[in-house]
Amino acid sequence: MSYSHKKIIIITAPSGAGKTSITRYLLARNPQLAFSISAATRLPRGPEKHGVDYYFMSEPEFRNHIRNNDFMEWEMVYEGKYYGTLKAEMERIWSNHQVPILDIDVKGAIHVQQQYPHSTLSLFIEPPSVDELRKRLESRGTESAESLQARVNKASYEISFKQHFDFTIVNDNLETACLQAESLILNFLSGKD
Repeated sequence: MSYSHKKIIIITAPSGAGKTSITRYLLARNPQLAFSISAATRLPRGPEKHGVDYYFMSEPEFRNHIRNNDFMEWEMVYEGKYYGTLKAEMERIWSNHQVPILDIDVKGAIHVQQQYPHSTLSLFIEPPSVDELRKRLESRGTESAESLQARVNKASYEISFKQHFDFTIVNDNLETACLQAESLILNFLSGKD
């Protein structure tokens, strides 16, 4: 099935910039939007549930989906940690007459945009600074010193790609960032510039 006539919203950012909080806000206020559940080879964190937050799968299972060309996009985001967007997930959302929101990493977002340049709106959520991002990641309490540094280094690299996206929203105030994202999305969905 062709995806060219179906709209896709992409929210991307370095880890800790606030894309998940913004995505949750958008979903709570806009019933025409639906969360695209990504596949991941990592273990659930805290209250995360299979089929709600992610489709958690083993690495061999994920690689089998790659071989079967089941992904719209996929990346090995960290060593041995794969994430991807299943084509079947897009079809599930479109069949409900909704627009998928993809909360995905920068490389995956660029890949989706390249495949569907006329049907996507991409928003890059930028932290106010790399130091602020480090503080946000530290406050989660889920990272070792080594993994925290890897995420900060990756974030600095990902920020260098922000010009590849339709709009950049600096998340120095979550409420303002949410309202900006909502306005851009509603304009896109209504066909306004």
